Amino acid sequence: MPRQEVLNEIKAAEDDAEEIVAEAEADAEERIAEARSDADEIRTTAEEEAEQDAADRLEAAHEEINARREEILEEGEAAREELVEEAQDRIDEAVELAIDRFEEAVNAQT
Repeated sequence: MPRQEVLNEIKAAEDDAEEIVAEAEADAEERIAEARSDADEIRTTAEEEAEQDAADRLEAAHEEINARREEILEEGEAAREELVEEAQDRIDEAVELAIDRFEEAVNAQT
């Protein structure tokens, strides 16, 4: 094989190799860009899910607090009604006791 032909084949092989390397580098850069884009998308989705989870937990906590508040108010109202009933029941006793003491005081003066 003549020397010029060998040189031409070597040159062609080098050109092919450069083209393969350039394509591989371009492909690698494209894959890196896609990976970064995918990572950004995953990060954004994770942040959105975390924010939604936090909002859901906060809402659940508010609902729990409001439910407990209502229980406490109902318990307080029931206790108040019981105290009012007890006080009403004792009014007659208190009036009777006051009249008895008044009569004793009047009788003691006479």
